[in-house]
Amino acid sequence: MKRTTYAGLIDEKYLGQTVTLSGWVQKRRDFGDLIFVDLRDREGIVQLTFNATHPAALAVAESMRNEYVIAVTGTVIDREASQVNNKIHSGKVEIDVTEAEILATSKTPPFYIEDGVNANEELKLQYRYLDLRRPEMQKNLRIRSKIMSSAMKFMDDNDFINIETPILAKSTPEGARDYLVPSRIFPGSFYALPQSPQLFKQLLMGAGFDRYFQIARAFRDEDLRGDRQPEFTQMDLETSFMSADEIRALVNEWVKTMMHDVIGYDLDTDAIQTLTWEEAMTRFGTDKPDLRIPYELKDLSETVKDSEFGVFANAVKDGGGVVKAIAVPGGAAHYSRKDIDKLAQYIERFGAKGLAWLKVTADGISGPIAKFFPEADADALLAATGAKEGDLLLFGAGRADVVAATLDYLRRQTAQDLDLIDQDNPWAFAWIVDWPLFEYSEEFDRWIAAHHPFTMPNEADLHYLDEGEDPHQAHAQSYDLVLNGYELGSGSIRIHRMDIQEKMLKALGFTPEAAHEAFGFLLEGMEYGFPPMGGIALGLDRLAMLLAGQDNIREVIAFPKNSRATEPMTEAPTRVDGKQLNDLGLIVPDAD
Repeated sequence: MKRTTYAGLIDEKYLGQTVTLSGWVQKRRDFGDLIFVDLRDREGIVQLTFNATHPAALAVAESMRNEYVIAVTGTVIDREASQVNNKIHSGKVEIDVTEAEILATSKTPPFYIEDGVNANEELKLQYRYLDLRRPEMQKNLRIRSKIMSSAMKFMDDNDFINIETPILAKSTPEGARDYLVPSRIFPGSFYALPQSPQLFKQLLMGAGFDRYFQIARAFRDEDLRGDRQPEFTQMDLETSFMSADEIRALVNEWVKTMMHDVIGYDLDTDAIQTLTWEEAMTRFGTDKPDLRIPYELKDLSETVKDSEFGVFANAVKDGGGVVKAIAVPGGAAHYSRKDIDKLAQYIERFGAKGLAWLKVTADGISGPIAKFFPEADADALLAATGAKEGDLLLFGAGRADVVAATLDYLRRQTAQDLDLIDQDNPWAFAWIVDWPLFEYSEEFDRWIAAHHPFTMPNEADLHYLDEGEDPHQAHAQSYDLVLNGYELGSGSIRIHRMDIQEKMLKALGFTPEAAHEAFGFLLEGMEYGFPPMGGIALGLDRLAMLLAGQDNIREVIAFPKNSRATEPMTEAPTRVDGKQLNDLGLIVPDAD
């Protein structure tokens, strides 16, 4: 039997036609001489009807069970009025089957192949090929495919050249941990899977390919969250002779095109905000703010510096501390003391030592710290926060980074709890610019590059890299694209002069010898005339997650890793044969 079309595409246009369809049995209902079968393929479901008029086909249907693979031929007819299902595309018609064939049988699946299935995530990952049969997963991966198709066409239309860069590359310091690949030919030496094509694409600029792009795979051995995977896909681009403003304008146009191609949304690029890093941190407590949430952080440090509430006053007086708050609209009635205690317990992970709060009432304020704020002080708090009757005030006090992380979480969580996210602005893009060039890493206990070591400082800040100055005061020509509270892409203007690059590496603690050991090929290349350059890498997995309406990146990746960076289906990573290790000159404890 040669398939005519997809089952899910059958509708009234096919009435009276004979069609041949193939797919999986979603459901079977047996009424003796009348059997109904829901046939599922990638486009949806159509109802099959088997009856005594065609006994051979009916006999085959008697043997069908869920997830059997079948092929059928029949005539498209109207459903009975009582059987019409307006929830599916084919809901007004059915197939009167004349021929049927079972192509493959199936064991009973470990979970139902349907959306919203109540199954453990580990179980679904173990049987990922079954999970991927679910319509929701089919839709998610098609969204991902459309994103890639749109990106490829846009880049081609804008004269970008698609160039692949190596997967087996040199391990370089800085950034996340590398995944290492041992060399058999050179025992004791290792390749690294690329964390990004950064160095190669800068070399391509030096080679004269002034518009490069690649749908690139990247790998990072880091702790996983819902929006991260050890291997991921990014739309990587690099340009020569373009300013940061020009690159952002180009990306805006790509985003606009992609949103139209993938979900039919007409994005107004003029509405995309540009915020400095400092402004984003001040107003939202994060460098990836969700601009759909209608309330912001308010700095109360001056307002409460002489407060009778010692926690607030001491936070400001102890040097460098701040007091900030959010006013949650309607939060007073929604959150009980028990609910607030749960929030307080959660924010301990950010270093917060407690959660001060107040409820705004018709008579003023109430709550455990209300007694510390007489009427005049209470009025000052309400004026500074813009709080109104019925609002809940949540405070953060202490170190600026702890307060920022705490209130950023509380802002997102309360907006979700109270359904306060603006649905009239479903896609709130923003650019975050003028980043610090360096940031202090608690993990490494030293200063590291905020983006990467090849980011150009602002022209006015170049002198901070000179001997005797403080490089940590410099800001970068960096720009991140964020969407609904997620970082979509990170980019910058790159360093294209060796003298500046050497100063940057020195500021990161590299000796000249160490710098040339790690990046000698790039530094040498800069001696042969590198053009001004800049680019960006946009995470396609995270973008697909958002456009598909998912909150976990695993839902848009065909075969993802779980939160422990393992793959339940294949059981990767696994031990390997001792001979393989010997060939590589490796010794692994307890290896076979």
